[in-house]
Amino acid sequence: MPQENISHKPVLLKEAIDLLLSRGGAVFLDGTVGSGGYAEEILKRLEPDGLVIGLDRDDAAIERTSSRLRRFVESGNLKLYHENFERFPLVLEQEDIKQIDGAVLDLGVSTEQLMEADRGFSFLRDGSLDMRMDRRMKKTAADLVRELSEKELADTFFRYGEERYARRIADAIVKARKVRPITTTGDLVDIILSVLPEKEKRSRIHPATKVFQALRIRLNRELESLSNFLDIILDYLRPGGVVCIVSFHSLEDRMVKERFREWTKICSCPPNVMVCQCVGREPKAVLLTRKAIKPSQEEIEENPRARSAKLRAAAKWASPESNP
Repeated sequence: MPQENISHKPVLLKEAIDLLLSRGGAVFLDGTVGSGGYAEEILKRLEPDGLVIGLDRDDAAIERTSSRLRRFVESGNLKLYHENFERFPLVLEQEDIKQIDGAVLDLGVSTEQLMEADRGFSFLRDGSLDMRMDRRMKKTAADLVRELSEKELADTFFRYGEERYARRIADAIVKARKVRPITTTGDLVDIILSVLPEKEKRSRIHPATKVFQALRIRLNRELESLSNFLDIILDYLRPGGVVCIVSFHSLEDRMVKERFREWTKICSCPPNVMVCQCVGREPKAVLLTRKAIKPSQEEIEENPRARSAKLRAAAKWASPESNP
């Protein structure tokens, strides 16, 4: 199949939707609706009832899903908004919805975004060094590469990409931009390759992967958006409501894992307290996934994007009878 004809496939679709619908309900939030894979599966299972509020920062994704799932849009079962998922309370208020039964996020870049060279997400396709999830944003990745100091670039590559050669690459970028502007993905890839050891160039993972990831995460405030979402999602879930998150790199997964763990804690006493003072205190949520769910080898073979995916789910605390 030509690569241009490949479309986005939802990762861990059955596992995520099984968990999301495991406590019942009819009103769900898909905060990263993309091409509508999760939203479509939810609505098919709840048909003819059910409501999905779908958000996406990418206007192209909203247009694509609106066309592909037109019957659900026309029936009123799917409401689509061009919005960042961290701002979902504003959308719920607009829809006059006080509580939802579940929420799902599929983090990361979609196949369609990677396939379009001028979006700048792919190091395999030469195009504009853009990387904006939301094209209403003024600043692009090219602006970051031009404006950040050498230290800021190195810190960005190390913090968000866990790139071991962060300083070397940052130094090369600063030297290169003094000669001419770095405006395309090809420009940046060439600079990265020019300073890496030969063994790194032969790695199974493309040598530019971590730098591109780091710039994208910083530019789009991806970790901040996820943190803000986790800060408030329980306030909008009904008791027993489920939140499912599919992540694709360790920084996201670590944040989700730690936050879910905090939700399940009953004791909040400081370490120096000899006797727990939390008698009668209940957890905020219960884990539905003790360990992250990973895709099967079969799914990875069918959809290589699934390789690094991890799914975690938790349910808002309801009562001992309704929790596992």
